[in-house]
Amino acid sequence: MNYTIHQLQIFLKVVQKLSITKASEELFMSQPAVSIQLKNFQDQFDIPLYEIVGRKLHITDFGSEVALIAERVIEELNNINYKTEAYNGIMTGKLKISSASTGKYVIPFFLEEFLSKNPGIDLVLDVTNKSKVIQSLKNNEIDFALVSVLPDLLDVEEELLIDNKLYLVSNEPKSNEMKPLIYREEGSATRSAMEHYYGTHNSKIRKRLELTSNEAVKQAVIAGLGNSIMPLIGIKNELINKQLYILAAEDLPVKTKWRLIWLKGKRISPVSRAYLDFIRLHKNDILNDKFKWYQKYK
Repeated sequence: MNYTIHQLQIFLKVVQKLSITKASEELFMSQPAVSIQLKNFQDQFDIPLYEIVGRKLHITDFGSEVALIAERVIEELNNINYKTEAYNGIMTGKLKISSASTGKYVIPFFLEEFLSKNPGIDLVLDVTNKSKVIQSLKNNEIDFALVSVLPDLLDVEEELLIDNKLYLVSNEPKSNEMKPLIYREEGSATRSAMEHYYGTHNSKIRKRLELTSNEAVKQAVIAGLGNSIMPLIGIKNELINKQLYILAAEDLPVKTKWRLIWLKGKRISPVSRAYLDFIRLHKNDILNDKFKWYQKYK
């Protein structure tokens, strides 16, 4: 067999994305180029690695086992590079973080200086909804998760970063009870907070829309499709530009905490330990420098 490292990387990406098109986008390759390399890789095995059924790609059991081996091979090759740089006195390795979607407005500010000081560290940051974040944590696929609510039935340790404040927002400065509510999808921490709030306050306002990202909710509110309870951290520019307004409401804002969490008892890598040490040392400086506007809202 004469398959290459490049073919292993391509096959693994196709398995992860279950799509040649999506894999080609992430690999910065054309779709035909990925298809050719995938076929060349398959030609070296008598057993199918994948099947196309109804224009949908399915990975076979054999293909899944090959993908697991490919992942370990690529990881070990990366370790060779990290070891080489470590011998040159450079902090090296991979830092893997999964963040709830609104965390994209938080986590970059807690990473920028650390990564600048440690150019040998590779960051893998996955931004998704809370359910998928917790699943990645359970599967021990990541070093840290960034969440605003602690998961149930999972022993974790945590490092608090910043308050998460959720307000009722509208595209009008005055409350209009005729406007329906716009919700996030099931599995979202914002959705849970909103359901709890309106369940507690016996609201009769009708739910009209359910959208799959805070950005989509924000644009829908700006367009006047309804009001929503949203994290303050993601609407700074819209408040400044008077596209959105915070409405006064009983018992709002809802406050939780953005926190880095990791599995209790997890063997923390040197890179993860260095990052935690950095956060603990510089957290207050980051809050004062990057989030001064945010802390003015009570």
